[in-house]
Amino acid sequence: MTKPRVLVARKVFPEVVERLRAHFEVEDNADDTIHPREQLLARLQGKSGALITGSERIDAALLDACPQLRAVCNMAVGYNNIDVAACSARKVMATNTPGVLTETTADLGFALMMAAARRITEGERYLRAGRWDRWSYDMFVAPDVHGSTLGILGMGRIGQAIARRGALGFGMKVLYHNRSRLEPALEAPLGARWVDKGTLLRESDHLVLVLPYSGETHHTIGAAELALMKRGATLTNIARGGLVDEEALARALRSGSLAAAGLDVFEGEPKVNPALLALDNVALTPHIGSASLATRRAMADLAADNLIAALGFGPQAGRPPSLLNPEVLG
Repeated sequence: MTKPRVLVARKVFPEVVERLRAHFEVEDNADDTIHPREQLLARLQGKSGALITGSERIDAALLDACPQLRAVCNMAVGYNNIDVAACSARKVMATNTPGVLTETTADLGFALMMAAARRITEGERYLRAGRWDRWSYDMFVAPDVHGSTLGILGMGRIGQAIARRGALGFGMKVLYHNRSRLEPALEAPLGARWVDKGTLLRESDHLVLVLPYSGETHHTIGAAELALMKRGATLTNIARGGLVDEEALARALRSGSLAAAGLDVFEGEPKVNPALLALDNVALTPHIGSASLATRRAMADLAADNLIAALGFGPQAGRPPSLLNPEVLG
């Protein structure tokens, strides 16, 4: 029996590729090349499924050019690189990898918020440049994190994990805004309080963005929103770069109306807005929220589980564990 053909679009753990080879004829990408659009289309010809990352854009035009595709399995929790509606219209299963990266991403988010708030990267640059020659009472003074107000925009799994770190570890007051309010049983252990978006912006000392990106949430933090924030507040974004108007953010940081920012994601990544690079009061990391070895392996394994199940193999054959468009099963 001929095995279905699948594409592994980026380099992943060799053991995961071998798992896939047990079921499929696999074309992998050991060189980890990011393929331009036309090359991706060419590599997808004749493939029944693909294990992809955020580097690969799956839209209606691509699906029409690859009518044999039955499953696209994202190795990420975010899936704004996939047009899920277009997949559903063509009976293509689309999956992501939720849950397995929650705690690791929350760790990075809290660390980045701390680095911004306590001016860690700014102080390190000062030290490395050989400028530290004495102690002074006001050298790199910053607002406290413990006991302050933590604001969370987007209170899903990762938002709740960040709230838990803030409330239980640092005695922070937790405010949040979400499309829907959490059940009281989830709010109570965190002392978390749902507020409208305007109140969240006005009252947060440290605001963390953990909401999904979509056309509706594009630039959800712009000049008007930044103007509502406390002078001296910080902003941390570990979700998607397009949530923030980076030019407006750079202006707020330059003026001092916003004390600092911590950013793991960028609108044009891997390119970073030069206006942000020129500033000292912003801590920058290259989209490494999920970057622990155990978590990345769990993500790859779940993406492989999804692909194996979507194409009819394994104990969950026909029903991938994290299907984004269950309507295709109808």
